[in-house]
Amino acid sequence: MSGGVDSSVAAALLRDAGHEVVGVTMKLWGGESDTGCCSVADVDDARRVAQQLGLDHVVFNFGDDFAAHVVEPYLEAHVAGRTPNPCVECNRHLKFARLAERAEQLGFDALATGHHARVLPPAEGRGWRLGRGADRSKDQSYVLHMLDQRDLARTLLPVGELRKPEVRARAAALGLRTAGKADSQDVCFITSQHGRRAFVGSRRPLHPATVVDTGGRRLGEVPAVELVTVGQRKGLGGPGGGPARYVVDVDVAARRVTVGLRDDLLVGEQDALGWRWVDGVVDGPALVQVSAHGQPRPATLVVAGGGVVTVRWHDAERRVAPGQSVVAYDPTDALVLGGGLAA
Repeated sequence: MSGGVDSSVAAALLRDAGHEVVGVTMKLWGGESDTGCCSVADVDDARRVAQQLGLDHVVFNFGDDFAAHVVEPYLEAHVAGRTPNPCVECNRHLKFARLAERAEQLGFDALATGHHARVLPPAEGRGWRLGRGADRSKDQSYVLHMLDQRDLARTLLPVGELRKPEVRARAAALGLRTAGKADSQDVCFITSQHGRRAFVGSRRPLHPATVVDTGGRRLGEVPAVELVTVGQRKGLGGPGGGPARYVVDVDVAARRVTVGLRDDLLVGEQDALGWRWVDGVVDGPALVQVSAHGQPRPATLVVAGGGVVTVRWHDAERRVAPGQSVVAYDPTDALVLGGGLAA
């Protein structure tokens, strides 16, 4: 229970279905927080909703795990010129690993969350499957792509069958204090007041870099090469006017950012590392999504071995920023096949 409306309604649905439900809130970040799902107010909202539903509520302190598996990799990714996705890593290492392990140790049968996605049981020779949520505009299957058979077998996603207005209506009907609460949008340890640059800069040195075009001509300078991402258009310190320019390469060691036209971002294929499959290897046609609410694009998956999958686009697509999730869906765009991180 993160203190949001989705996990509140998930708990209510499970309670009403006859399950013995215990609400759990993870204490992950002990520093300053005014966004995301880690603030003191969020913990209080979760506790109060559990009281309203007549459920026991506990708080598990996984701060050390969060620092080791989410915050430190986030910082190191920036230092290396990659673009991290800490919410994906939180799901991978905390919600569906550390928390699931704790639940198993305590004798619980399943872990439930408020994600908008669906877990489909084995059928017709297939294993457990991960499907998109009923509300496509709120679908979160992209950030759950790392779940494998063992994970899915012990996971319940009750609100995956509902559209967001239905979730809020059910919360309102139950009189839950989270019924009208806005969705969390940002990284919990990056405050809206100070931002990403202050967070990273207070923990790692940041360095200025020269901005050049694809021919090597100097155009300007950026104050922190570690915070520049492939595909970025704004804040590049170049002269105004002319066609839009985009970051096509970030070389942290050389302190150089290369920019080009939109077509300079287009590639025919994209490698993804650390690939995990949901229900067996798929070598062939798929739809591939490269951002949380991006449009899936047709491609062919080529398994290269060693956890590397090459996505061969049917039409040239923009290069994916290194470190971002590349997630494949079946050709009907209903089921997650697997995913990895852009090379």
